[in-house]
Amino acid sequence: MPVNETLATYSDWLYRSALGVYLFAIMLYAVEQAFTRAPSKKALVGAGAPNVLVDEPKQELSRAERLGRMGAALTVLGALLHLGSLVMRGLSAGRAPWGNMYEYMSLLCLAAVVTWIVLMYKFPIRRLGAFVLTPILVLLFLGGTVLYAESAPVQPALRSYWLVIHVSVISISSGVLLIPGVTSILYLLKDSKADRFPKLPSADVLDRMSYRTTVLAFPLFTAGIICGAIWAEAAWGRFWGWDPKETVAFVSWVVYAAYLHARATAGWRGRGAAWINVVGFALNVFNLFFINLVTSGLHSYAGL
Repeated sequence: MPVNETLATYSDWLYRSALGVYLFAIMLYAVEQAFTRAPSKKALVGAGAPNVLVDEPKQELSRAERLGRMGAALTVLGALLHLGSLVMRGLSAGRAPWGNMYEYMSLLCLAAVVTWIVLMYKFPIRRLGAFVLTPILVLLFLGGTVLYAESAPVQPALRSYWLVIHVSVISISSGVLLIPGVTSILYLLKDSKADRFPKLPSADVLDRMSYRTTVLAFPLFTAGIICGAIWAEAAWGRFWGWDPKETVAFVSWVVYAAYLHARATAGWRGRGAAWINVVGFALNVFNLFFINLVTSGLHSYAGL
């Protein structure tokens, strides 16, 4: 199928527009973080029951908070532009828009942004937007420059419905797992030096957010590995061959399983579990860059 160059161009324009919008949103989040006063202590409600955090009565929004809300709105706009770029890329090539590293990175980052938007409206964490979106913006910039590839049909080895299933599930789950990695790092900072980071949300909020996000992403990540094994058996005649990417993916799966177990185990809950989650985050980034771009193996098709 010939490539529709017009749609491919629109896709590139939307991608760059999304980067610009994300950058502006980061600036607004940073202003809110810098100029909003540290939250005052909150009341604990419920004697004999688990502590429930209750916010103080709402006051008129400050200018910094209004800018933060603008940053949140821009994040949603950026996500829509980002989604449009993926849709246009897929339509231009007549296939699923994750057939090379550029597209894979784009989908992964979109999953991370959408996860952040959902968490932002469930937890009082909007001011963390600069911390969360900055690494995502760096990944998108690298994807649009170093990893960029023209819209084109995929290689014959990737022409399978498993490309739609396996790669989409793995990239989405990996993108979601970027968020708890960042929040676990912030949790460790807050837990060890709370006085130095008074504007960060409470350690309890960061811990719960990291845990719930990982709980959501881990089954997806597991399903992606299983789908990959089924595709490997159909394509290469074996379910598992300890290819570099398979090996690191398995190690990452073990680490995240250990985190979920540690998070529910007395003595490991808290800092110990957070450190395990940070290791999983490091492995996720290592797999994304070093394994995909440096090592060679059966997953080297199109950089995947």
